[in-house]
Amino acid sequence: MSHYFIADLHLNESQPELTKRFLHFLQQNAPLANSVYILGDLFDFWIGDDEHSPLIEQVKSALSSLTRQGVNCYFICGNRDFLIGKQFAKETGVIILPDYHLIELYGKKILLCHGDTLCTDDVRYQQFRRKVHQKWLQRLFLLLPLWIRLKIAKKIRLQSQADKGRKSLTMMDVNPDFTAKVVKSYQADWLIHGHTHKQAVHFIQNSATDAFTRIVLGDWKVLGNGKIKQRQAVASILVINESGFNFIEEK
Repeated sequence: MSHYFIADLHLNESQPELTKRFLHFLQQNAPLANSVYILGDLFDFWIGDDEHSPLIEQVKSALSSLTRQGVNCYFICGNRDFLIGKQFAKETGVIILPDYHLIELYGKKILLCHGDTLCTDDVRYQQFRRKVHQKWLQRLFLLLPLWIRLKIAKKIRLQSQADKGRKSLTMMDVNPDFTAKVVKSYQADWLIHGHTHKQAVHFIQNSATDAFTRIVLGDWKVLGNGKIKQRQAVASILVINESGFNFIEEK
C-alpha cells in the first residue's frame, strides 16, 4: 500500500489550475493510498475556520469525501495556514498533527514537519513565528471581523513577498546543524519536509554512525502564461511504499 506526501500547494483564487489539479489528486490518486500527508501551506493563507469561500468549501468537500472512503489524511500546519483548526478537522475528517511528528513505515522512522522551523538562519522570521503562534494572540485575531482579518492577511502576505527579495537563498534554507540535531533528537532515519520549495533528496552523513536522509517536497506550481502557452498546474507528489520512495511530478 502506498503513502502520499505533499506540501506547498498555496491554493488561491487567482490560480484555479492548482485547485483543479489538487481536486484531481484527491479524486483519482489519493483513494488508492493508505494515507495522505499534507505538510503545510495547503492554502496561500488562512484567516480562520469561519471563512467559507467557494474555493475553501470545494476543498473541504473533496477532503471529506476522501476520508469517508477510509483513507487516512493528516495535516501539519504551514507558515501560511497555521490557523487551520478543530472546525476544519471536524468538517473534513483530516487529522491535525503537531509541528514535528514521527511515524514508522516499512521499518524506517520518519520525522515529518513543514520545514519553516528548520530555517533558523532567518532570525527575523523565527521571531515573527514565535509571536504569531502565541495562543492568546491567535484567539484575539480570530475575534476580529472576517473582513479585517482578510485585510491584515493580505498585508502580511505582501510584506512577506517583499522580504523574500531581500533574503539570501542560504538564509531561506534549513540550517544543517540545527536540522541534524532535531533529527537526532527523534532518532529518525528520514526527515520529510516542505517549505523551501526545493524538491530534492539529501543523504546526510555526519559521522560513521550518525546519518539520515532528508527528503524535501517540491511546491505545486502553474506553468504557462495563458497567452502563448496554456496554463497548467504541475504537482509534486512523494510516494512511499514497500519498494522505497519516489517523486511523481504530474500535470
